[in-house]
Amino acid sequence: MAYASDYLGHDTPKLGFGMMRLPKLEDGSMDMEQICQMVDEFMDAGLTYFDTAYVYDGGDSEIATRKALVERYPRDAFTVTTKANAWLGSPTEEQVKQQLQTSMERLGVDYLDYYLLHAVQDNNQHMYDNYHLWDWIRGLKEQGIIRRWGFSFHAGPDRLERLLTDYPDIDFIQLQINYADMEEPSVQAQANYDVARAHGVPFTVMEPVKGGSLAVPPRVVREIFDAANPDVSYASWAIRYVASMEGVLTVLSGMSTLEQVRDNVSYMRDFKPLSAEEQAVIAKAQEALAKVHQYKCTGCHYCTDGCPMGIPIPDFFKAMNRKLIFENEAEAKRRYQQTAEKAGVNASDCIACGQCEAACPQRLPIIEYLAEVASELE
Repeated sequence: MAYASDYLGHDTPKLGFGMMRLPKLEDGSMDMEQICQMVDEFMDAGLTYFDTAYVYDGGDSEIATRKALVERYPRDAFTVTTKANAWLGSPTEEQVKQQLQTSMERLGVDYLDYYLLHAVQDNNQHMYDNYHLWDWIRGLKEQGIIRRWGFSFHAGPDRLERLLTDYPDIDFIQLQINYADMEEPSVQAQANYDVARAHGVPFTVMEPVKGGSLAVPPRVVREIFDAANPDVSYASWAIRYVASMEGVLTVLSGMSTLEQVRDNVSYMRDFKPLSAEEQAVIAKAQEALAKVHQYKCTGCHYCTDGCPMGIPIPDFFKAMNRKLIFENEAEAKRRYQQTAEKAGVNASDCIACGQCEAACPQRLPIIEYLAEVASELE
């Protein structure tokens, strides 16, 4: 598949570094030694796109990006993206707009290559509208503070159609796309992709490995991939699948270890789109995956920031998936108990306030799932 030469990002390397799941030390601080190594190997491979956000790790992600990248490489050697969030923590309009300056100070840059309105959804677009942020971000581009602007998106194709119609000068968007979510009703990745292509808007891809779950998929899926090619990682199938799409600017991988960087670089340094035979393998894996019951949590942690009980929801769901996906109840209970002891709270402590479900980009029935976790693992 040859990429067209007339869209933003046609010549951008198809692997981007998502700075959302960076490694940490035991005390919770960023593991800067490892992060610097990860950035170095990524850059050495000719890969240059870095993605962070004002809210990632309470700002530590942007600071780590400065220390590992901005302070160690020439400014024209990389591109950096960050995002303004209008809904997490219920900021005022002034506070949202102040995020830009804070992000640039954390990053140590005097301009941004890309800037996004963060995680636009059905239940929060009114905040971006009411705060006049569409005109504000467009004005930032006119002033030269940012080079390109857009929004990341967690809603359906009808809303995406309206946004791209209302704001035809948007440079790019960010979509959740992976082979597991193409027909998933809560994500509608295929339908959103089709809308983006109809408008000719390039896009970056988030969650290509679905929060890491496609790096170790269920056994039935692993068997399909192993039969096709036992020498490549499961993550490589997921990332190459979305990187092969028309109109993609780059695919963001939230890498947490040096080993993950090395694996990703091994097949994305000289990226080759999936062949027709490989696409058929993916289709077979999709059919098998659709039959597996699991909690489709991506581990974004948007649900935890406002939880009044401090419940580590994604960690509990990850433990439960050890039972649902891998049929290992003992391991699921062990992981759950470790997490609960460290957090000092159980799944059964949920008070069903609903703030988590309002924040969840995947629209998961979190309250119901927590009750199930409590019943099965406590």
